[in-house]
Amino acid sequence: MSPSGAGERRVQVSVFGETHIGRVRAENQDSLLIADLGGAAGENLGEGGAAAGADPACIDLGPKGALLLVADGMGGAAGGRTASAMAVSVIHGHVLARWAAASERTPERFALCLRQALEEGNRRIHEEAARDSRYHGMGTTATLAGLLDGFAYFAQVGDSRAYILRAGAAVQVTRDQSLVQDFIDAGMLTEDEARTSAHRGQVLQALGVGATVRPHMTFHELRRDDVVMLCSDGLSRVVEDQEIAAAAGEADDPAALCHRLIEVANERGGPDNVTVVAARVGGHGLAEPGETRVTRRPYPLPGP
Repeated sequence: MSPSGAGERRVQVSVFGETHIGRVRAENQDSLLIADLGGAAGENLGEGGAAAGADPACIDLGPKGALLLVADGMGGAAGGRTASAMAVSVIHGHVLARWAAASERTPERFALCLRQALEEGNRRIHEEAARDSRYHGMGTTATLAGLLDGFAYFAQVGDSRAYILRAGAAVQVTRDQSLVQDFIDAGMLTEDEARTSAHRGQVLQALGVGATVRPHMTFHELRRDDVVMLCSDGLSRVVEDQEIAAAAGEADDPAALCHRLIEVANERGGPDNVTVVAARVGGHGLAEPGETRVTRRPYPLPGP
C-alpha cells in the first residue's frame, strides 16, 4: 500500500522519551518532543527535554497523527541548549498551525509539513544566532518522525538517527548527514574506523548554521509491534545496532527500552548527552510483521 492510498486505520501508540546529560558534558544540550497532534492543543507529552513521567504515554492515533523529535544542540555557552529547545518549540508550533489545524489532510501534505517545519526551524534559529552574539554559530540536529494512518514519515537534518525495530532487528532508516558517513560510503573508512575517527561528530547539515537546509525525507509502512526509535549520537556512537535490537527484545515497554539504552551508553563512559524516544505501535489497523523487511524508502516531494 502506498501512502497516497492510505485510509484511516486503528492504531495505538505507546511512547516514551528520556534524555540524560551523560558522564562527561557540563550540560545537556539535547531536547525531545512527543506530541499527540489530535490531543488537547497537541501538547508536548515529552516536556521538551525530559521524560514524561515514569510510564509510557498511550496515544490512540487519530486522523491528525503524532509527532516525535530528537534534537542535539551544538554551540558554545548556552547556544546548543537554546538551539535544540528552539527546534522543539518552532517545529511543534509549525506542525500544529499548518497541519493539525488544516481542514484537508493527505499524506503528501503531512510529509510536506514536516519538511517545512524543519526549514522554519532553521530560519528561526539562524535569525536568532545573527541577532544575538551570545548564540553565534549555534545549531542543532533535528530528526522527526510523523506517525499517520499506519505509516511513519521521517524528516532529518544532521546525524540524530531513526530506527524501526522489527522482528529482532534494528534497521536504521535515516542516513547520518556527517563527514564520516560520506567517508564510509566512499570506502575511505570502515564502520569500526569511523568510531574513532578525528572527524567523528562533524555534521554536514544542522538547523541554524546556514541560511537554508535540505531535509532528507523517508517513509515506511508500519507493522504490528514495530518500535519507531529516535536517538541522538550520544547513543549511536557507543551502542551497536544489534545491541539496540537485543535491548528491544528484552524490554517490557518503551520506557524500559529507553532506560536500558541510556544505561548502556553511560556504562561505556557516557561521552555525550544521550536521548532516546521509543514508540511501540499496535492495533488491528496494522498488519502482522511477517517476513517484511525494513528498507530506507525516500519520500519524493516537489520543490528543492
